[in-house]
Amino acid sequence: MAQQNVTFAIDTQSPIAVYVQIENLIQFAIASGRLKPGDTLPSVREMSLTLDINPNTVTKAYRDLEILQLVTTRRGVGVAISDKAPKICKEKTIDMVRGHLRDAIAECLAAGLSAADINTMVKTVAAARVAPYSGNKHKS
Repeated sequence: MAQQNVTFAIDTQSPIAVYVQIENLIQFAIASGRLKPGDTLPSVREMSLTLDINPNTVTKAYRDLEILQLVTTRRGVGVAISDKAPKICKEKTIDMVRGHLRDAIAECLAAGLSAADINTMVKTVAAARVAPYSGNKHKS
């Protein structure tokens, strides 16, 4: 299958390593169905040029995704989403987001915010459809 038109944005100022941001964004795209089994990812060179990052960073992200069995790499074909990826990504993403929300809500409660305040913030952020890691607006 052809490469999909999926936009990736990274934040080089984030405390989250760039390769982890790339891995997470690909997992989010798989979990949401924007990337499907057989779809190919941008080449290492293409992704690194677009995001203005070192190719070794992209290589590490792609290698980690292969170890997790989310992608397969074939010479001449590129890096493709595996058949197992949707199920794995859905479960992993739900666990990751649940942990982030638990921590964020605990911080809000510790700061004295009410459940109503927290609900308002969640609705505002959801309505804004903010992309993860979009601090520097690098896109691919």
